[in-house]
Amino acid sequence: MLTLPVIRRLFHPRQPSLRNADNGVRYTELPPHPALSAFIYCYWELHTTRPLNGPFSYRVVADGCMDIFINVFNPEESWLAGFSASYSEFALETEFHYTGVRFLPAAFPLLFGIPASDMTDRVEPLQLLLPEVARELALLPAPEHFDNYFLRVLANSQFRVDTRFFDAMDRILQSKGAMQAEQLAEGISARQLRRLFDRYVGESPKTFSKVVRFQQVLQAKPSAESLRKNKIFYDAGYYDQAHFIREFRAMYGLSPHAALK
Repeated sequence: MLTLPVIRRLFHPRQPSLRNADNGVRYTELPPHPALSAFIYCYWELHTTRPLNGPFSYRVVADGCMDIFINVFNPEESWLAGFSASYSEFALETEFHYTGVRFLPAAFPLLFGIPASDMTDRVEPLQLLLPEVARELALLPAPEHFDNYFLRVLANSQFRVDTRFFDAMDRILQSKGAMQAEQLAEGISARQLRRLFDRYVGESPKTFSKVVRFQQVLQAKPSAESLRKNKIFYDAGYYDQAHFIREFRAMYGLSPHAALK
């Protein structure tokens, strides 16, 4: 039987690094307690190290995950962000401090019972969705304190793992997003598989595979020059360069050349 750790072993969702260490903004990631590693990819922190000269625009790229994030300056402000196959940009003030929890695909619906499809392409106040969770996290908005809370959540959770879903998820990840959707439905209809992915991921197997393929390119850390010379987008399962550029821009918000130079 496949279990959640398979996802973490094969999938490492990346966000753009802040290349300039002197720009007054710092982003860091911390690993969760080992008992939570099948559910939580990382805790993250985004904050200013000094007042900025103007507003800051922060880009979040498509990563296949759901996130909780909290305003440390006002911990009662927290949000849940669902799956999205496109990038998002957030306009931040000249001083800010946010912490967050990045859940691996399927983990949030399993732990909290909210279907992922309810949050697809949405960012909603956590207080409206899970008020008790929002209250608990407001008491300890620092990442180093999150483990205690989520270990309690895990200990009190009762869920059944649908092996049909995780079998299909494993095939997608093993193929690095290159497997065709019709190859995934073994022992299950395409309609049933779509319903499972709606519930646990928030989108179709085909759309999730696109995000996996995009994330594989980020994971490889190619330079713009190597993309042009080695054409690794073919190895990643893209039909041609135009296909690659179109999907990359939709999920990153920049062309590959601009993002990877």
